[in-house]
Amino acid sequence: MTYPAPLHRLALATCALMLALSACAPPQQTADSSSPAGTDTPASAAIRAHYAKVQSALVSEGLLRTDTDPPDAPMTPRHLTENFLRIALFEEYAGGQVTRHSTETPILLLRWQVPVRVALRFGRAVPEAQQSADRARVAVYLARLSAVTGHPISLSEAQPNFWLYIASVDDRAALGAELNAEIPGLTPGQMQSVTQMDAGTYCQVLTQSNAATSGYVRAVAVIPSEHPDLMRLACIHEELAQSLGLPNDSNAARPSIFNDDQEFALLTHQDELMLQILYDPALSPGMTRAEAQPIVEPLAKALLGGETAAQTGVKR
Repeated sequence: MTYPAPLHRLALATCALMLALSACAPPQQTADSSSPAGTDTPASAAIRAHYAKVQSALVSEGLLRTDTDPPDAPMTPRHLTENFLRIALFEEYAGGQVTRHSTETPILLLRWQVPVRVALRFGRAVPEAQQSADRARVAVYLARLSAVTGHPISLSEAQPNFWLYIASVDDRAALGAELNAEIPGLTPGQMQSVTQMDAGTYCQVLTQSNAATSGYVRAVAVIPSEHPDLMRLACIHEELAQSLGLPNDSNAARPSIFNDDQEFALLTHQDELMLQILYDPALSPGMTRAEAQPIVEPLAKALLGGETAAQTGVKR
């Protein structure tokens, strides 16, 4: 079976000059469509039907699993170390240029050095019941990410530096003004990758970092509201976690959502460990792979409690 495109498209926009966080006024409601609020246009209905078929096909193939620490995918400290170095110290799209074919370009270690304040925005076509459910899911997940990393991450309308859009195909097409205000300096290609997201791109996050500090300063994630519940939740899990500083994917990473095979839908135990390592004080933003590796190896051993337990799949 030929699997659909990955559940995300990550573009890393790196600023050459020192950036300062500034207050951003909440963006206005996305542009009107020709249909009443909470209803589909023909274009939205078509993409909704397409995504329903995609989810059904993936689940029927045993993909989009929701178990997070499976006995059939044991980890060792060596695996955890190699997966972390591959996912944290490489980027999927060189120079932030989104293409159909990903590349693996070495980068310096990136992470947030300021509190992450996420503003959640829904498109006009998203029903109230879905908005309520998704808002609760996002709030719970952000609290989990904050607990795992030890870094402040929360829903907030007070000077947000991360904007999460859940919007229909019609509303996404009208996001240009908001995106330009939230992430200055987007290239036309990056803008188009969000506003004209094709059906094979399931969700997207754009991040911006300060080259002088290797710290993230802004991010925007966009998730189609037409996704069925599981695919929408998978996008929430992957894009929010990836934008914390794990910008690459690896086919060797298992169990993990940072893998284009889409076997796992939700943040796994290994993913949590990689986030713990990423935000460990022993590591510093701006480190190279060579600098990080001798620090990551003992951290991985300490987190997994020894090679034997991990190899046997013993529950941690």
